[in-house]
Amino acid sequence: MRESFLQPADPWRPQYHYSPWANWMNDPNGMVYFNGEYHLMYQYFPGGQTWGPMHWGHAVSRDLMHWEHRPVALYPDEFGMIFSGSAVVDWRDSSGFFGGKPGLVAVFTHHAALPDTREVRQSQSLAYSADGGRTWVKHKGNPVLTEPSLPDFRDPKVFWHGPENRWIMLLAAGDHIRFYASPNLREWTYTGEFGRREGSHQGVWECPDVFPLPVEGQPGETRWVLLVSIGGAPEDEEGSRTQYFLGTFRDGCFHGGEPAETVRWLDAGRDHYAGVTWSDAPDNRRILLGWMSNWKYAAVTPAASFRGAMTLPRELSLYASGGEVRLRQLPVAEAAGLREETATWHRVQASPGTPFRPGFEAALLELSLEWDWAGEPGEAGVRLWTRDGQETRIGIDAQAGMLYIDRTVSGETGFHPAFPCRHETPLPPSASRPKLRIWADRISVEVFAGDGDPAMTDLIFPAPGPYWVEIYAVHTPVNIHTLELHRLRSTVADEGPAFQHGCEP
Repeated sequence: MRESFLQPADPWRPQYHYSPWANWMNDPNGMVYFNGEYHLMYQYFPGGQTWGPMHWGHAVSRDLMHWEHRPVALYPDEFGMIFSGSAVVDWRDSSGFFGGKPGLVAVFTHHAALPDTREVRQSQSLAYSADGGRTWVKHKGNPVLTEPSLPDFRDPKVFWHGPENRWIMLLAAGDHIRFYASPNLREWTYTGEFGRREGSHQGVWECPDVFPLPVEGQPGETRWVLLVSIGGAPEDEEGSRTQYFLGTFRDGCFHGGEPAETVRWLDAGRDHYAGVTWSDAPDNRRILLGWMSNWKYAAVTPAASFRGAMTLPRELSLYASGGEVRLRQLPVAEAAGLREETATWHRVQASPGTPFRPGFEAALLELSLEWDWAGEPGEAGVRLWTRDGQETRIGIDAQAGMLYIDRTVSGETGFHPAFPCRHETPLPPSASRPKLRIWADRISVEVFAGDGDPAMTDLIFPAPGPYWVEIYAVHTPVNIHTLELHRLRSTVADEGPAFQHGCEP
């Protein structure tokens, strides 16, 4: 088959996931849709490839796949670094920034360390844009919200709550989420909190988001979804990751609807963190984007000119299964536009000792696989391997009821002891015919079982070259109902941005 591998200037640059043109990136910020453009801001240090004084980097896209690098949106100032936050369209000019017209308002955390005591102060501030996000002006009245008693007080997510006719802000406060309300984005009143005793507390709480979703198959039923990322305690082998809660929203606050000990993971892989959703996305779509790394080893992953990448944008939905409501996710439909060449197989078999090898190679790959067990359900999956023997295995163990990724020998793994591993997550009790969907880029695999539940995202660092595909079976043969492979095209421009990122405005 034709070799379509694009050798990038930086061998570790993803070819269809967003990454900064240079230097360090982490959490997605300020995600808002306006005038046909998806804005993505992000935690950015233009001075090097490790974490430093945080700015807001900026990119825009019309299709969620092709991104235009923009100049830095927000720089540190006298109030501190620019930590995480969100952006909204102020359609009614409730803020008074736009002379009665719509405009964009960013709500973000100012982070400062006091030089005398080394105490940390985190406060919430505003910036606004009257030109569709091209330039940003910081509010003269910053900060607009402070809580001096809380050293961890950050990552504001803001949305307009129509039933209460006011803006709502939720913030991470160490071990819980706090809620505030405002008529104008400038003056805020405390309305409640959630989470001191709920969910996982294996690390500091960060980067919250909350939104309603209808429950598919249950007309009229809606649940509110609260996302909370946790930094990961040193003794926690999983590291940083994101949990979600289901409940209701009333009186300016989220109220959980499940037992306090319930823990649900948004993505069970090692490399999906700080995921939040776009504000004002068209057609009521709820589109998620996460940072594709883990704080355990984010600063030491292989890098040449940059460090940090985002996941594929994913559309979220709720469905009922086995008497419970669950979240599912799949890459947005726009990802299909990356397909360059497709090959399909039906009614073939893989058995122990005789894997199915379709003879298909692709540097950038989308794969869909569905099978039936030829006997007692066992273990089967996909092996992605390179010419020099590096491999990543993605499979389902039906006896254990688990989806897993094994990246033990996936490529370069020696930069951190926690990186080479096999890890797994339970499948829903109602899972029937095994189904896997996989997107493989230069340094990552994103895996979705069934129709998008569960999901796993892992970084990998194989040698340059294409992936070869193999379908394997352990103990029990499998009858492959459908195997569909897509070679994908790169979205990375040949040239860099027409500006230089600097550390000063």
